[in-house]
Amino acid sequence: MSNDHYGLQARPFQLTPDPRFWFDSATHKKAMAYLGYGLAQGEGFIVVTGEIGAGKTTLVGHLMASIDPARVKAVNISTSMVDRNEMLRMVAQAFGIDPSGANKVELLSKIETQLGDWAHAGQRTLLIVDEVQNLPVESLEELRMLSNFQISGHSLLQILLLGQPEFRETVAQPELEQLRQRVIATHHLTPMAADEVGPYVAHRLRLVGWQGTPEFTAEAFAALHRYSGGIPRKVNMLASRVLLMGAVEQAALIDARIVDGAWADMQSETGMAAPAPAPVPEPYEAPAPQPEPVFVAEPAPVPMPEPVFVTEAVVAAVETPFEEDVRALDLVARVTMLEAQVEEQDAALRRVLDMLVNWVEDDRNFQQPFGALRAPAA
Repeated sequence: MSNDHYGLQARPFQLTPDPRFWFDSATHKKAMAYLGYGLAQGEGFIVVTGEIGAGKTTLVGHLMASIDPARVKAVNISTSMVDRNEMLRMVAQAFGIDPSGANKVELLSKIETQLGDWAHAGQRTLLIVDEVQNLPVESLEELRMLSNFQISGHSLLQILLLGQPEFRETVAQPELEQLRQRVIATHHLTPMAADEVGPYVAHRLRLVGWQGTPEFTAEAFAALHRYSGGIPRKVNMLASRVLLMGAVEQAALIDARIVDGAWADMQSETGMAAPAPAPVPEPYEAPAPQPEPVFVAEPAPVPMPEPVFVTEAVVAAVETPFEEDVRALDLVARVTMLEAQVEEQDAALRRVLDMLVNWVEDDRNFQQPFGALRAPAA
């Protein structure tokens, strides 16, 4: 009814996540920057948490639309209370492997083979695991074990974990120390600020053909933020009801009175109380990953595809639109990889020189006592 009355081509505030309605709020823009930094590393875990309805699924949809599928094989699974064996079978099925009749050793072998095949074909693998707050510790440990698969020192699997805020407490448990040390990027999606709700509503309306009717007052946007707490899904629920009430009243202007009335109707139907603004939690600081040891005689690495995103430069460029900088970010990532390779070669060379110096000194020390026993010259 509201769509027809206001001439909208589709529902602007549907509850089903749709990446077409991606909105660059401050917290989502920062989340994409941290995802870019994490993916540029090509290993370990990336953790994104947020309240129910904060936009985690929409974030993943936007990420999937931003990466090149020819270079990154992204696989998405949603979990519940599954044990470690069920988790392994879910991963196998997501990778296109039939787990029927296979034991754990066979499943691990098949998964490793599949990851290796994708790597040789020039694809990195990203496993996206949703609703991780429901996973027991042993299932998370199973995911950590999967992240151990490597070819010539290059990780075959990177994992993105999505969950509600309580997952941060799970990761802090002593039993998950090894997993915690492999978290290379993390972000918590906070609610939208009061001055973001208006642009968010207008953005979604414009995508479905809004021509400025109905018009919203500043007080209406303030009321939308107050009742929703800045949670995108709650904004959608309330804004959808506001449009319906505006259509019933034939209103060309949406003011605070209409928003108040829509919220009162929703309260009477569901018994919901107006939420207080969600507190901004302290960010979880992941420990820096420990460097891998450098060996002198290292086998030639299997060529890996270039990173899709840049490293530290992404975090410094949070204010720059993500899609506009893909080529520049790729160039910086390549330079970063070359610098890392040069540093590894220098370290290996220093080791060889140290070994030669020690060998010469040991040889001199060995010969010196025997020189003292020689007969004096005639």
